[in-house]
Amino acid sequence: MLPTDGVMSFPGQTWEKVLSKVKKAVVFMDDRCSESLHWNGGAALLFEAGARNIKQFSSFEAGGQNEPKAVFVVSTVLKGKTADIIKDIISFSHFQYCVVFTTVPHSIHLLANNVTTDLEGNPVFDQFEEKLCEWMGDMNYTAEVMHAPVVFAPLTQQFHLLPAFSEIFPLLEVDLEAINEKRPEKKRFGSLMDVDMHSLPPELQIQIKSLASALSALFEFIGTREESFSVGPMSRLIAGELASHPQAKNRRKSAPNKASIVFIDRTLDLTGAVGHHGDNLVEKILSVLPQLPGHVTDIQVDMLELTHLKKTADTKGILAPGCLAQNQSATARLLWETMLVAKQKEAVMEVRRQLVEAASKENLPIKMSLGRVTAEQLCSYVQLFRDSWGALESHSGVLQLGLAAAQALRHPALPRWDACLAFERLLLQALGDSDLAEVLKQLLPIIKSSESGTDSSELSVDDLLVLLVYVYSVAKEACPGGADKEKHVEKVENELIGALTLRLTRQTSLSPLLQEITGVSGPEELTVEHTHSVLENMFETLRGVSHARDHLKNFSSVYTPSDGAHQATYRPLLKQVLEEIFHPDRRECPDVEHMSGGLTDLLKTGFSMFMKSFSCTVPL
Repeated sequence: MLPTDGVMSFPGQTWEKVLSKVKKAVVFMDDRCSESLHWNGGAALLFEAGARNIKQFSSFEAGGQNEPKAVFVVSTVLKGKTADIIKDIISFSHFQYCVVFTTVPHSIHLLANNVTTDLEGNPVFDQFEEKLCEWMGDMNYTAEVMHAPVVFAPLTQQFHLLPAFSEIFPLLEVDLEAINEKRPEKKRFGSLMDVDMHSLPPELQIQIKSLASALSALFEFIGTREESFSVGPMSRLIAGELASHPQAKNRRKSAPNKASIVFIDRTLDLTGAVGHHGDNLVEKILSVLPQLPGHVTDIQVDMLELTHLKKTADTKGILAPGCLAQNQSATARLLWETMLVAKQKEAVMEVRRQLVEAASKENLPIKMSLGRVTAEQLCSYVQLFRDSWGALESHSGVLQLGLAAAQALRHPALPRWDACLAFERLLLQALGDSDLAEVLKQLLPIIKSSESGTDSSELSVDDLLVLLVYVYSVAKEACPGGADKEKHVEKVENELIGALTLRLTRQTSLSPLLQEITGVSGPEELTVEHTHSVLENMFETLRGVSHARDHLKNFSSVYTPSDGAHQATYRPLLKQVLEEIFHPDRRECPDVEHMSGGLTDLLKTGFSMFMKSFSCTVPL
């Protein structure tokens, strides 16, 4: 098997061990593992393997009287809250056979239990098996605990995400201060690049080691010895962990294939991550449609238009939502891949073409129309299928993608989305002519404007926070300044904090983003003091974002100023790195560290180390 073929098949292969155990079982699964399953075939995969039921991993769930077997699939260490939930579920059930799968390997369970020496066998898993029997009420019942790296979500055959690690966030200056506070003054780190694994919080160490273990399992599966490269302090730690992984050391001696893997800290370029780029259909779908509950990679598609029901308060939520993950249909998969990479005009035309082709196959009375594709036109094509259950079932994947496109194109938030795009372009030009303080001042009138609700393009608090991230991520090299300018910036920041505090405390509801930032669930809990404190911490983080590239030499800028003939432009960091990788001269690049054997054998090198087979990039 070629390495590229192995990479494509590996995510599905990780589920084989789970599928072999689910026959006649009720399956309890946490959100992170559910999301991986979602992109690997969905619940159908478990039911086809013989599962009786699938339930949320929650203390409020339990098995039925006639369900003697349970399978738990979790993405965490088997202790603390995770162990408590498993105990609760078993206590309210009648299980005689329990199987627990965790994505965290046994070696990391030893670390989580403060065991630093290697032990024979899997003593932590063995002890947990005994606990399972105790909770079931009979030591003669059967219990099994094992590791399965079910963390990969293949959005396409070439593009995989790891939602289980979505909360890993690269280190910023504020994190360095927190780390140094717990260290003796003489042993404090001078910069983020000096931070080592042992100085990180235990929870973060476990996440990093688990990620390295999952990647090592991938390279083991495809018989590949990898060369790890990193750009950024967090990537350096992860690449070093992978390079020093025990299996990696053995694999590099005998694996027949070669590959290079590049880790890149996402905080080195948040401009592209939060920006509105305007010419990709999937970007708009992911931006405006509601997120699928418990997921970070998929959205909800309203399926009401596939019925004759009217959209009222009574019909809201009575249908299960559609989504973007379409694993059952090859046609839908190809359409999804086109939508993901093509420009918006091409993607929308392909959606229309697939809907027309599907309707023609089912002999539905479709009326062809040329010219610009509209949301109403796509909806009219989708609605042709609602009177034919067979046609609807056969083409459900294409119909869901068609509805996602239509609902995004006519979404009421789209004018606001376009306004953000226009404002980002204005800010990008202003950064070349003004200092950061003057650019930030341009946000003040927008923040202070009242939300009248009459203008659909009026920016929300969420939009304003995203614009701030956009500005801070690009501003450092666009408008450098001395101490006086920093004081000026600090003064404007205080004005922004005051204006945002007033705006936030007047909110009648809080978006999921605002709930996460403020730590409260409703506006009634949001006091002026708490809001002001939260925003002060937020601006401290933003300042860290603006300094994230300070240590870089070749990749220190993502901004090209205007030269009179051309406008100022944003230069994506990932694109810069890839251009360096594939540059015919293989130029030396001091910003890329080669981790040949872990942090103890660190080399600074150019790209001459890159293998000629294939490479993969992991933005963190």
